[in-house]
Parts: sequence; C-alpha cells; structure tokens
Amino acid sequence: MRPGTGVSESGLRHLLNEWDPIGVADKVQDEYDCMLVPLLQRLRSGAGQAEIGEFLRHELEGHFGLTPQPLEPEAMAARVMSWWTASGRTDSTASA
Repeated sequence: MRPGTGVSESGLRHLLNEWDPIGVADKVQDEYDCMLVPLLQRLRSGAGQAEIGEFLRHELEGHFGLTPQPLEPEAMAARVMSWWTASGRTDSTASA
C-alpha cells in the first residue's frame, strides 16, 4: 500500500457511507469499499467530475441494481471532487 492510501480510503469511505445509496451504512461500514480503489485510481489519474459521475452511475445500476435519480450520481461526484480538491490530493501528492 502506498503511503497516504489508507487516509484517502478512509476519507472516501466516509463520503460514500454518508451518501449511502442503498441505505445500509449504519450496519455495514464496508458496503461501498468495492468503489474505493476504482474511484481513487480515477482521481489520481486526473478524472473530472463527469467521469466520476458516470462511474458512480454505472456502479449503482450495474453492481447494486439501482435506478438512481437523474442527478444523484452527479451530485455525489461533485462532493467527491470537492473532497479530493480540499484534501490537496493530486496525482503527484497521492504517492507522497
């Protein structure tokens, strides 16, 4: 595991659990862990909000079997991007 990865995963897990699209985070803290690595890889490689939103939509529909509200994944993508920017993460600092 690269330095800083645990902190990134912890922060992102917290965001995903707050979002909790299937309503189980109060009982199952790792329900959305399947999205952590793919999201962090996208963020580290410079993915934009639209790509993050599309990934989230695909996960909700394909993995979790949900039909998200039209703007739900995009709103979460905005939160993820805001968190990523506020944490000072970039592809150069993610491995520092």
